[in-house]
Amino acid sequence: MQPTINAIERHGRWLAMLPKILIAALLILAILDMLVGVLLRYVVVAITDALDLPTVNFFWVEEVGEFALAWLTALGAAVAIIERTHFALGFLLYLLPARAARALERLNHLLIAGFGALAAAYGWKLCMLNAGLASPGLQIDLAWLYASSVAAGGLMVIYGLGVAAGLIERREAATLGGP
Repeated sequence: MQPTINAIERHGRWLAMLPKILIAALLILAILDMLVGVLLRYVVVAITDALDLPTVNFFWVEEVGEFALAWLTALGAAVAIIERTHFALGFLLYLLPARAARALERLNHLLIAGFGALAAAYGWKLCMLNAGLASPGLQIDLAWLYASSVAAGGLMVIYGLGVAAGLIERREAATLGGP
């Protein structure tokens, strides 16, 4: 039995929401990590010093923040393509006829897809170069840090090509084009 179009659309929407859910989770993690870092640095250190207790190692806090920020930034940049929240100068589009404006927008998204492919390719090289090296605090393979550019680059390719091919609807379609 073949799945219906509604079931495919539902799964597609859920799949499209995964990067956004991951970004929200990473944002919460980064905020909590910063709060823990402040608590450990200014409260726990003061208590351990006052009571002459052994110091608490909190160097892992910075690494958690670094990993979260790398993934948050990379995935956020990819999702911003599909959400049309990247900064853009669209004054030229308003001077062009609607057909030329759409062609220029598609060319722009092809260039974005090309940039995503470059980011993914060089990110992969960085992953391979740093595989086996561990972060000092958490002892996590540094390839995971650079894998953020591979994931984001892949999403940029998918989203850029999807918009360029017309498979992903433009949010600003009504405002594009001139007379």
